[in-house]
Amino acid sequence: MKRLLQQIEFIKEIDKIKYILRRTKLINSNRRENDAEHSWHLAVMAMILAEHANEPVDVLKVIKMVLIHDIVEIDTGDIFMYDTTRSHTNTEEERKAAHRIFGMLPTAQAEELMTLWEEFEAAESNEARFAKALDKLEPLLQNASNDGGTWDEYDVRYDKVYNNQHQIAESSDLLWKYAEQLVNDCVRQGILKK
Repeated sequence: MKRLLQQIEFIKEIDKIKYILRRTKLINSNRRENDAEHSWHLAVMAMILAEHANEPVDVLKVIKMVLIHDIVEIDTGDIFMYDTTRSHTNTEEERKAAHRIFGMLPTAQAEELMTLWEEFEAAESNEARFAKALDKLEPLLQNASNDGGTWDEYDVRYDKVYNNQHQIAESSDLLWKYAEQLVNDCVRQGILKK
């Protein structure tokens, strides 16, 4: 019973992710996406797009990574991809949040989720690089569908978007080709400034 109660407390705690709003807005919408919607969308993308990874990936592992990667934002809040005041890379604050939240679980499950989260952050495995690629692609699709969305709202220019999206190439040549074309189309359409 103790194990179950720990798991239930964790499940109740992660419900808070539904309240963490991201800067990006849903595709063809003015409503900001929350972290739970973002994580769900990435999980479905992993199932559908895994065949386009340059190297074979364990799809279940990718799904686990994308479902838990932003849980730390319950404590830290969302950091905008193009924020100029806060780093979007792993911070000690995020690591502390990961230990607190995953630590609510029974030891073996806590260790598994912490290991997956750290692997995602390090982006050293095929699965982590692919998960990171999906994490880059989704906001691109959103901003392209919203006439520039947060690019326009926060005056984000082509070079930042291109460099950010280029990380997709580390995992999938085909997804990178698509993303590069979409970025360039956005410039031609006038919704991304050079």
